[in-house]
Amino acid sequence: MSIREVSIRDDSIRLGQFLKLAGLAEDGSHAKDLIEAQDVTVNDEVEVRRGRQLQHGDVVAVDGEQARLVANG
Repeated sequence: MSIREVSIRDDSIRLGQFLKLAGLAEDGSHAKDLIEAQDVTVNDEVEVRRGRQLQHGDVVAVDGEQARLVANG
């Protein structure tokens, strides 16, 4: 399975924001619903905190789609 790389300008980003940026969630409300339903993993572990700070190299997955954070900060 391929992992899409998503670049950000800063060093970190919150999970909810990253889901939208990476196209894994349609909007903030969808991101919240996915997280509350425990459908989101970060580095292969279920994550339930929308405000979790992601760092360079973290891999987020939803329904078989994966995106890796590339921080350019």
